[in-house]
Amino acid sequence: MPNKISTHFHRTEFACNCGCGFDTVDVDTLDVLEAVRTHFGKPVVVNSGCRCPEYNAKVGGAPNSQHTLGRAADIRVQGVEPDDVHDWLAANFPTASLGRYQTFTHVDTRTHGPARW
Repeated sequence: MPNKISTHFHRTEFACNCGCGFDTVDVDTLDVLEAVRTHFGKPVVVNSGCRCPEYNAKVGGAPNSQHTLGRAADIRVQGVEPDDVHDWLAANFPTASLGRYQTFTHVDTRTHGPARW
């Protein structure tokens, strides 16, 4: 895979799903995801990373979503329950914003947080 941007991630994993080319992920967000990968020792799948405003609106994202700034990722850790990922992040990254969902965990590094839902 081209464009490796960290030990375990490639830029293409964060690209907007509409194909527009927006794929610039915030370094703080990337650092959090690297820590998740290292801690659990299992692949981290980015369901949704960067979103252009048009795609974000199409998928029902919040108007000021951190995804549109490249500061958010909805992730799954292979073989790990989303609640366990969320709880580990909450304990180890208290300034990160987190969303708990049935099949994934949202994490972002907004500057006006943290937010929890």
